[in-house]
Amino acid sequence: MGSSVGSELHNVFVYGTLLADDVVRVLLNRVPKSSVAILSGYHRFSIKGRRYPAIIPVENSKVTGKVLLGMTDPELYIFDEFEAVEYERSFVEVSLMENSDKLHAYAYVWGNKNDPNLYGDWNFEEWRRVHVEDYIKMTTRFMEELEPKKPKS
Repeated sequence: MGSSVGSELHNVFVYGTLLADDVVRVLLNRVPKSSVAILSGYHRFSIKGRRYPAIIPVENSKVTGKVLLGMTDPELYIFDEFEAVEYERSFVEVSLMENSDKLHAYAYVWGNKNDPNLYGDWNFEEWRRVHVEDYIKMTTRFMEELEPKKPKS
């Protein structure tokens, strides 16, 4: 079985709202296999006025999240469209928690490292408790609007 051009599978490190399987399921109609992972040299910040976090490079810091494994090009396109314009998709190296293996993955990194709206730490459990239901509704509306523009797989 040969693979056709453009069918490369991707790994994506997620650290915010995409840690919630329900949000990923709305976007992709599935939840890819995943592994808990650490991204060293970055910090996860809250953003004033937003319900999702941002990561930027910060020495001697680390972000715990997970790597979604085996994402397709059309799925990566959906994530690209879903992420706010302030994010840049970057190639990073993460360490898997279960065996410390290193893995290359994409991560969505906040473009403005000096943004005055970034502060503190973002807390997933607090977000899940307070915002997950509204966020799933917003994500569902996003997918309804994206559907006509989505490339065919």
